[in-house]
Amino acid sequence: MSTHFFGLTSRTYEYSHSVGRNEFAGTGFRNPSDMAVDADGVVYVVNRSYENRPDGVRVTACTLDEEYISEFGTYGEEDGNFIWPAGIAIDSQERLFITDEWLNRVTIMSKDGEFLGKWGASGSGDGELDRPAGIAISDDGTVFIVDSRNSRVQKFTLDGQYLGQFGSFGSGPGELNMPWGIDLDKEGNVYVADWRNDRIQVFNTDGVWQASFGRSGSGVGEFNRPNGVAVDEDGDIYVADWLNDRVQVLAPDGRFVTQMVGDHVMSQWGKDKLLSNPDMIRQRSLAFANDPSYERNFAHPCAVRVDSQGRICILDHTRGRIQVYSKVKDPVLV
Repeated sequence: MSTHFFGLTSRTYEYSHSVGRNEFAGTGFRNPSDMAVDADGVVYVVNRSYENRPDGVRVTACTLDEEYISEFGTYGEEDGNFIWPAGIAIDSQERLFITDEWLNRVTIMSKDGEFLGKWGASGSGDGELDRPAGIAISDDGTVFIVDSRNSRVQKFTLDGQYLGQFGSFGSGPGELNMPWGIDLDKEGNVYVADWRNDRIQVFNTDGVWQASFGRSGSGVGEFNRPNGVAVDEDGDIYVADWLNDRVQVLAPDGRFVTQMVGDHVMSQWGKDKLLSNPDMIRQRSLAFANDPSYERNFAHPCAVRVDSQGRICILDHTRGRIQVYSKVKDPVLV
């Protein structure tokens, strides 16, 4: 009997390494909410910190090889400040666009941390924002913002001019309930993590509903407050399944492929800190003695990004780190 290849592939995901540790400043992250990866592999991580520790609010710049570069932005309402930073995206000029849920605005900064501008106003009218979260920028410079409490996605120019919107409150096709994450595929289709409806919705470039994937639950293909989504060059969809502590992988048609629950091995930043804190080594050995998987697994993954090399980068909100995976594709023999 002959063997045929029908263009089908199986996917496996191999854990590579982790980047980061929990820190309020310097070499680490604190309650990160989103990240963006530029073409050179530099990662910009938005740190939300705690309400009682606003000193941890900032953007951290580092590489996926765990080289610390800088941090910028502080807590406050002035230019270049953040209160509840939520999402981040990079445009073709390597400018950073950062949403702020509390200030209901978008702040624009250079990759070196220089304040370049801001736009946005509170409200529910055209071009107004109420808890803006996820943000994505298309190749033509259109800015897509998840307007969470207005249950819609709005489109703007890079300088904040309103272009249009789609979505409305509800649970039907094309309707949204406190959406959060967003990504665009290579065809320009828009993928939205419909947080309260526990699903992913897909729209075309004009905002016309195309498909919905998922339902509430903890089983295969089910979600519990998904808050991050990414699409790779093959069209595979990665969903940060927030309260299920996992990332699910879906085929382009929404079929379940696999899931990742975490494979963390201590990062170099973490090792450096332990070497300078012997008491912490003893405390950690006692804390994890009864559950070795505790540190390995995800704890509230909140964002997924695919870098220029095809690496899958998963941001772990509670544990302040990025777990990095590579995708291996093999043809299916039929």
